[in-house]
Amino acid sequence: MLHWTLKPFSELSPHELYAILQLRTVVFVVEQNCVYPDMDNKDLPSWHLMGWENGKLLAYTRLLPPGLSYEQPSIGRVVTAPEGRGKGYGRELMERSIETVYKLYGKKEIRIGAQLYLQSFYASLGFRPDGAVYLEDGIEHITMFLPPLS
Repeated sequence: MLHWTLKPFSELSPHELYAILQLRTVVFVVEQNCVYPDMDNKDLPSWHLMGWENGKLLAYTRLLPPGLSYEQPSIGRVVTAPEGRGKGYGRELMERSIETVYKLYGKKEIRIGAQLYLQSFYASLGFRPDGAVYLEDGIEHITMFLPPLS
């Protein structure tokens, strides 16, 4: 059972920020063998949703305001620690992320830049593809959107 916290960048403790950057590096840089600029100036205006278990960060997303990555609000840096996989944390993380984006920015369309191999996972949450597959940092991605709630 994860303990969830949500904070804007300005309220992250040094420990939380270190845990976020460490998890993103372990998965996106080392595990996926992808050298890319993780610090992209989008963390500061974003909200950070963290799932903790026994003091260890196991699930994380950053929630971006409209106009930062897309015209719509978006969810990015979706990551589950290797030791947290297979426990449903990824689905819970995305469900909580969607719910939180609705609370922060209204029940508008949400956009994501999904790694292509996860397209069916995001589709199971209601996301639909929008556009062609593209390469980002050597990994195939596709833009997807979650239609607004009426």
